[in-house]
Amino acid sequence: MSFFTTDFAPYEGQVEIDLLPQIAVQFGRFMNSLAGRPSQGLYLGAALVSHMTMQGHVCLDLSSVEGRALYDDQGNVICHCPPFDIWKRDLLDSGVVARSGDPAPLILDDQGRLYLYRYWQYENSLAKHLLNRSNEDLVKHDPERLGNLLGKYFPSINSNEIDWQALAAFVSTTKRLCVISGGPGTGKTSTVCKILGLVLELNTSFSPRIVLAAPTGKAAARLEQAIKDHREDLPAPQQIREMIPQHASTIHRLLGARASSPYFLHNKDNPLPADIVVVDEASMVDLPLMAKLFDALEPDTHVFLLGDKDQLASVEAGAVLGDICSETNVKTFSSGFIEAVGQVLPFPLNGLSQGFESTGLHDCVVQLTKNYRFGEQSGIGALARAVNSGNADAVLDILGSSRFSDVRWYPLPSPSSLASGLTRTIISEYGAYLQDGDVAEKFSHLDNYRILCALRHGPYGLFTINQIVQRILERHGLAAPLGEIYPGLPLLVTKNDYDLGIFNGDLGIVVQTGGGDDTMSVAFRNPDGSIRMIHPTRLPEYEMAYAMSIHKAQGSEFDRITIVLPDTDVPILTRELLYTAITRAREGVEIWAKEEILRKMVLRRIWRSSGLKEALS
Repeated sequence: MSFFTTDFAPYEGQVEIDLLPQIAVQFGRFMNSLAGRPSQGLYLGAALVSHMTMQGHVCLDLSSVEGRALYDDQGNVICHCPPFDIWKRDLLDSGVVARSGDPAPLILDDQGRLYLYRYWQYENSLAKHLLNRSNEDLVKHDPERLGNLLGKYFPSINSNEIDWQALAAFVSTTKRLCVISGGPGTGKTSTVCKILGLVLELNTSFSPRIVLAAPTGKAAARLEQAIKDHREDLPAPQQIREMIPQHASTIHRLLGARASSPYFLHNKDNPLPADIVVVDEASMVDLPLMAKLFDALEPDTHVFLLGDKDQLASVEAGAVLGDICSETNVKTFSSGFIEAVGQVLPFPLNGLSQGFESTGLHDCVVQLTKNYRFGEQSGIGALARAVNSGNADAVLDILGSSRFSDVRWYPLPSPSSLASGLTRTIISEYGAYLQDGDVAEKFSHLDNYRILCALRHGPYGLFTINQIVQRILERHGLAAPLGEIYPGLPLLVTKNDYDLGIFNGDLGIVVQTGGGDDTMSVAFRNPDGSIRMIHPTRLPEYEMAYAMSIHKAQGSEFDRITIVLPDTDVPILTRELLYTAITRAREGVEIWAKEEILRKMVLRRIWRSSGLKEALS
């Protein structure tokens, strides 16, 4: 149904509108209804930029699609895009498209990128915040005092190689922005805990207000626990350790989320009362949320971003951490920065590449490479490195050999044979979990193992795999029939409920709370380890969680995982998706996949259209 009286047939004749989401179609029509000069170019640009934003892109790069066919994920032709000059003329003559900086529903920048206005605003605002922080001169400290403190917290600085953790600590004390990237096991959270202790000792004249945050409740709970664990091991006085906070929250909670509103309590007019903000799992933070976070900070607030630049980008629009940690900003520093490092840290400076004369974002980014979890004998570590480098032959060699005991590759069975192939693993991994009566122990069991799926739908998708697991458990007397709520059923919340304090990604377990058969509640684990109960009927949307999507597994870790890939190639199967899945495991990885799918997946990279990287360069 359309609410517009204009005849849009002339503008939609060359577009397969059934292949676009209705919201994109209606937005294209809406822009043409507002335009002083409607056109097919305007309709197509508006519909596609709406569609691309929903796909995770920040903008529509006209130069990347002009003059060629545009396809959907199934290979169907959506439309044929016009030549750049004609398209640009149609857009700028419409009256609803402006150049950068002018208010209009759509923005076309000088590089031919078309934005929804609010996304241009998010990108522009965040770039200014990052550049303002990173372009400031280095904060000067007494070199001897800072050097002694760095040596106290990072004793290995006296070795013959660069201690990148110590370098990150140096950045955090001399810049108001510190970005620490590294894979699982490289010590990001232990490093930031040491940094907080060091900063507190360095600034004894006042007590900085420190807040810890992450994009999801699950990631916040992990950050909170990691800080608690590392805090007690710090070589710091007890009063310093006690000043490091024990509570972490989601970014939404930190900013003061308002129900059914995209706006927060804290913003540029009501800044967050914080001197130091630590954000973990920064790769999961989308462009709008990161922009709103920086908008809500005082200019002198120090920001520490932690994450893995090689993981999946955020579900929503943008790839902020990846854009910040671009090739030019990693392990390349200014001459002034290297000189300042040499006055404080004793390790050799020839490992620091000088690529800039003046300070900037490149002096704020540190990439951790030494892995303390996966040594040379770790198949998980070797596999993750091979995937990350895009070496498909090495990936298949590692999986096909018997050199490593912690990685296994199984040929993908047919859909009808999948259940029999999985049965032994399912009973072994979930049997003890369902038979254990203690709620805390059940949560620990769930941390031990999980099935990760690349897709949600299809014969190898999340919903089908969950049903297969459920039927296997039912046949062995461990679960009730499919569709029933029963003790031990794991549930994953898929929608935020601010009133209940339950958020997308939170994991719950159904438990029996009374004497009657129908007395059930869902247990949720709080960040401090305590349990709270909520009746199933009060929960927002949720799904069964024996298997979960790789996207939802971001921010989680398990001892062992089984990765199930589909039997056909689709664009979502990327190197970053596989790397993210593999690095969720601490001890063992099983991969069920076809060789050709694995090879294509390793060779394909995520691409997000954005102007942030260029704005930061």
